[in-house]
Amino acid sequence: MHKPFQFLRSSMSQTITVEGMSCAHCEETVEGALESLADVTAASADHETDAVDVEGSARTDELLRAVADAGYEASA
Repeated sequence: MHKPFQFLRSSMSQTITVEGMSCAHCEETVEGALESLADVTAASADHETDAVDVEGSARTDELLRAVADAGYEASA
């Protein structure tokens, strides 16, 4: 007996650059904005390198929009 086909979205890791983070609170704000997206499983920001590592299957444009909505400039 065959199992029905299930569509699975692949999880991936991507790093985006976020300008304007200057402290741990900024990191938490950016991480929270990204983790509020349904297709993000984790986000880890580092204000010293301006980098945010994001796990999940969200599209890059969704990530950039969430960061912009939180008040920061982001690029991929």
